[in-house]
Amino acid sequence: MSIQSYRLITTTALLFVLTACTIAMPPSQVSADVATQWQAPLPHQGTLVSLSQWWQQQGDPTLLALIEAAEAASLSVAQSLSRIEAAKSIQAGAGAALLPNINASVGASRGVSLPNVPVASSLQSGVQIAWELDLVGANREANIAAVAQLEGMQAQWHDARVLVAAEVANLYFGLRTCQQLLEVTLLDSASRLESARLADISAKAGFVAVSFAHLAQAGAAEGRNRVVQQASQCELDTKALVAMTALTEPVLKMKMAVTSAAHAQHATFNIALVPAQTIAQRPDVFAAERDVAVASAQVGSARAQRYPRLTLNGSIGQLSYGSEGTTTNLSTWSFGPLALTLPLFDGGQREANVAAAQARYAEAVAGYRAKVRLAVREVEEALVNLHSTEARSADSELATQAYAQALTATQARHDQGLASAMELEETRRVALASQFAQATLNLERQRAWVALYRALGGGYEHAAVVFKN
Repeated sequence: MSIQSYRLITTTALLFVLTACTIAMPPSQVSADVATQWQAPLPHQGTLVSLSQWWQQQGDPTLLALIEAAEAASLSVAQSLSRIEAAKSIQAGAGAALLPNINASVGASRGVSLPNVPVASSLQSGVQIAWELDLVGANREANIAAVAQLEGMQAQWHDARVLVAAEVANLYFGLRTCQQLLEVTLLDSASRLESARLADISAKAGFVAVSFAHLAQAGAAEGRNRVVQQASQCELDTKALVAMTALTEPVLKMKMAVTSAAHAQHATFNIALVPAQTIAQRPDVFAAERDVAVASAQVGSARAQRYPRLTLNGSIGQLSYGSEGTTTNLSTWSFGPLALTLPLFDGGQREANVAAAQARYAEAVAGYRAKVRLAVREVEEALVNLHSTEARSADSELATQAYAQALTATQARHDQGLASAMELEETRRVALASQFAQATLNLERQRAWVALYRALGGGYEHAAVVFKN
């Protein structure tokens, strides 16, 4: 190739480099409308701790052990880790496309190549270089997309861990409460059985109607049914935890027997007053934002395919040839070809690829904004449920205490012969029903905190996401 030809190709390449920045790309970050403040009231009591350390602050080693076991056994966590490794490989390949490709070769031979020619030996080595000069940024955009995809996969891994922890906590708190409710239900059943016995004696003595005795017997049967139903629910919760943690049932029951009652949540976590700041720390929102960045880079890469591509090749070689005691050394090198590929006609394939990339970008933007709206809704709902349980807690505790005091007073009156055994058992069942309601409300409150933990992202941190207030 003549010097003039090289100059022409070089000049053309420089022109395309100068015009590369004119390739339009959609924004890699988009805004999402978020309210300036939360509409639901924020929790304010308790000792504030870091959200990422919230489980450790609960003071329940059994819960921590179950979360760790569930995370180790979780399919979703394992899949997320696998996707991270795959994304790393893709990103490494995309980054390598920006660099020259260098290969080395070595060869040796010995023999007769032509008739009446002495035996000869040859040793050949060389280095070959190939490099695509990224004129308009096609490879660069592919690398940007790969990096964004890797970041999104890492966020999804954290989201999977948060989800597993939340599911385990809900099952754990549910099982603890179920065991408490089973104890209350057993006491209620025993009280109903005693009332049925007393009613039967009174009916046979003619002090009460027979129908009253039948009602008491029906209540006792209903109490036994509740015991069976509650015990079955505890077994179901146990088996659900076994499936999540991959622990054997005897091992799980042994761990659960370490403490007999569910721990109250002594630590709460702070919530940013600005919704945008809070939502930005959700891993699923960040992953959706990274999807937008990936789609944007893919649009740029697709558009870059419509422009020329410039490749450069070169090689350096060394040849040693020996025959009848004479050795000849030869070296070779080459620069080129410097090849410029101009896309002329492809039947509209490149334009179709651009259109498809733009459609994926629009889908990613819509998905991101929908994810933000869902995140705001989940936080608001968790705050409403938490506020509701907080508002009901004081009255529920007061009712439980008052019914307990009434039972104590009735027991004293019964011991003095001023209250009947039937009245005592009826008061006992009312007090037990209040304990049942109190335990159920405590479970509802615990799960409201877990839902808020999940809605806030479980302590995930990354660079700020762009929001519009």
